[in-house]
Amino acid sequence: MEKELSFEEKINNLEKIVKELENGNVALDDAINKFNEAIKLANSCNKTLEEATKTVNKVLNKEGNLEDFEKVDE
Repeated sequence: MEKELSFEEKINNLEKIVKELENGNVALDDAINKFNEAIKLANSCNKTLEEATKTVNKVLNKEGNLEDFEKVDE
């Protein structure tokens, strides 16, 4: 069974893939595989960040210091 990568490892792998794809010296099949892997990594990192945000909100709300974060439309 493979060890789950840490958030930092996932970000590093994602950055590496992006650099490889930006370089443009990747065969089409390999580029598609790397792109799919990058999407999986990005989704996993996003999920981790969402969970961390929920945890922070719960902790801060218990203390009464802060309400839920609101998304700011830019």
